[in-house]
Amino acid sequence: MEHHRPADLARLIHPRSIALVGASERAGSIGERTLTNLLTHSELAGPLYLVNPSRPELRGQRCWPSVAALPATPDVVVVAVPASGVLAVIEDCAARGVAFAVILSSGFGEAGDQGRRQEQRLQEIAARSGLRLYGPNCPGLTNVNQRLGLTFSPSFPHDLVKGPIGLATQGGGLGRNVMQAMERGIGIGLWASTGNEVDLQVADFIHYMADAPDIRVIVSLLEGIKDGPKFVAAVQRAAANGKPVIVLKVGKSEYGRRAAQSHTAALTGSAQVNSAIFRQFGVVEVDDIDELADTAWLFARAMPGAREALGIYCSSGGTAALTADAVGAAGLRLAAFTPETTALLRARLPDYAAIGNPVDTTAMVLSDQSVVETTLGRVASDANLGLTIVPIALDYGASTTRMADCIIHAQQGCAAPIVPIWMSDRLGEGYQRLVAAGFAPPRSVGKAVSAIRRWVEYGRHRRANPDVGALQRPLAQPGQRSHDGGATRSLGEAQAKQMLQQAGVRLMPNALAKSADEALAHAGRIGYPVVAKIVSADIAHKSDIGGVQVGLRDAAQLQAAWHTIMSTVTARQPGARIAGLLIEKMAAPGSVELMIGVTRDPVFGHVLTFGLGGIYVELLRHVTRRLLPIAARDAAAMVHTVRALLGGARGQPPADIAALEELLVRISDFVLRHADRIEELELNPVWVGAKGQGAIPLDALIIERTGAAA
Repeated sequence: MEHHRPADLARLIHPRSIALVGASERAGSIGERTLTNLLTHSELAGPLYLVNPSRPELRGQRCWPSVAALPATPDVVVVAVPASGVLAVIEDCAARGVAFAVILSSGFGEAGDQGRRQEQRLQEIAARSGLRLYGPNCPGLTNVNQRLGLTFSPSFPHDLVKGPIGLATQGGGLGRNVMQAMERGIGIGLWASTGNEVDLQVADFIHYMADAPDIRVIVSLLEGIKDGPKFVAAVQRAAANGKPVIVLKVGKSEYGRRAAQSHTAALTGSAQVNSAIFRQFGVVEVDDIDELADTAWLFARAMPGAREALGIYCSSGGTAALTADAVGAAGLRLAAFTPETTALLRARLPDYAAIGNPVDTTAMVLSDQSVVETTLGRVASDANLGLTIVPIALDYGASTTRMADCIIHAQQGCAAPIVPIWMSDRLGEGYQRLVAAGFAPPRSVGKAVSAIRRWVEYGRHRRANPDVGALQRPLAQPGQRSHDGGATRSLGEAQAKQMLQQAGVRLMPNALAKSADEALAHAGRIGYPVVAKIVSADIAHKSDIGGVQVGLRDAAQLQAAWHTIMSTVTARQPGARIAGLLIEKMAAPGSVELMIGVTRDPVFGHVLTFGLGGIYVELLRHVTRRLLPIAARDAAAMVHTVRALLGGARGQPPADIAALEELLVRISDFVLRHADRIEELELNPVWVGAKGQGAIPLDALIIERTGAAA
């Protein structure tokens, strides 16, 4: 199988024929529940073959002794036998030319070393035969829009609300939790829960859903990402087709990482790297299941447009203020109504009502429902609004039911979505009508505004990155970083800077001196003041052991510095191999210290980190990250995060932002050219002069893989 290439899943999701190995009548068994879901609750497009060597028939259908004995080759084989019998079944499937096998059985990688060895054998069978494997240790696959349940779950017949949302998860329990959000009116057309991902991964299903005509919004619960480039390609495909991808990534904390690894034995990656890559490719990241459901359904109802400003329509002053506070705290903006809207509100609402934004109709709507019918529709259709929030603080019986009917009617007359918030724990008839009409009301102001914020931010990202789904140059391949002492080596600063200079990176004039006399000669040619730094492949942090002296203004100071550095370093790190001192022109004072770093993430590959440098990098951790390669637009966005420090505050001249952006792109290109070689790179500090003076790394560290081609 070609690495990182997404699978063609059409025959798995729309199979023409299915075989169930392990079909059973033993009540409550996986084989019995799967058989019931297929025979009783699914609408099959073709034959269902039952495989059970000890039974001639089940439920009036013939049983076959093995996959090899079947009269025809099915598209999909569902495997519901104990783990000890799975390998033999998969061998039969491979020999028969089956396209897909869904392995429901547990007892593999999640169960220890023996299970992992079994998974390795499954991978070997798939690799040599072309058979694609789904699972093991999974609840199966549910195609709700086609009413097909390749699953043992007893909930399958109860979770069958068709809809435009596609769900891809690794864990089954949380995935079923999202499926049961259907009770709020959320229709999920396809659910893939991939389990241990011995072959097919969540990314394969995101890629499929990106092209599936019946799916408009893609939702994913991730415990770990095994193939970073495949995941990136999948979300780019979704972006190219205008489909938002909404992700809840568990395993962010140390506790969460341990749980995720013990559950699926998956690589969880760095939480910061994951989140940065999600942002880079327009993936909407949420923090909890409720947020996942609220956000997904808002996207399923409408995609964000250019109008971001919001309206609030309410009959309770306190509730209106609470909602307005939440909107402001989220960094969102309330709209100014058009004169036409204001005039109608003034004419229809009493003098003591609030006709600005938020609108507080007061309790008079309880006695005159026609006011809501005319004013809500006008507000929701206002040309300055992108969305209208209607918080409903309490269930007031028939009055609230009429309010729900007004919301439904108003939505029919306007394109911008209306988001009703059902705040009461009493789920009366009004709530049920909203659910039946597809509104899936959020249950609190905070949850609703959180979903709206993500909806608005996604729209901004799409407008700022119209080609976010365009294919990039190939990513640098990820690789598990080795902690073997012989696996990597640190290049000296002089060697690292030589590599960078050859790549077109501008540096301060410098030269390596192997003696004090050479140091004086170099300084005379370069021009004082200079900096003197120890050069040793054994010393990564030179300043920590007295290996750097700055501001040397003449030969006498340089001569003294030579002896001081050599004696101090020798005393503090006696075993270090010293090549000499690097003599370098000293940069002008007054620059902001910045940092550019690159690390190789084991899942995604090379990731660039940029932000405040010097002593501030550890103290403030004010950084932004991008997966490589980056383009000019990415570099500009990264620099924008520190723009306030570079804009010429307090009489300082504006910094050379263009040069800094160019440096970021040049470093990206440099790393990609040496992708198999570079494990880490750090430029800290990076000096940025006034406009036209450039952006220049003052220190450089490169850690490379030993044995990699130069």
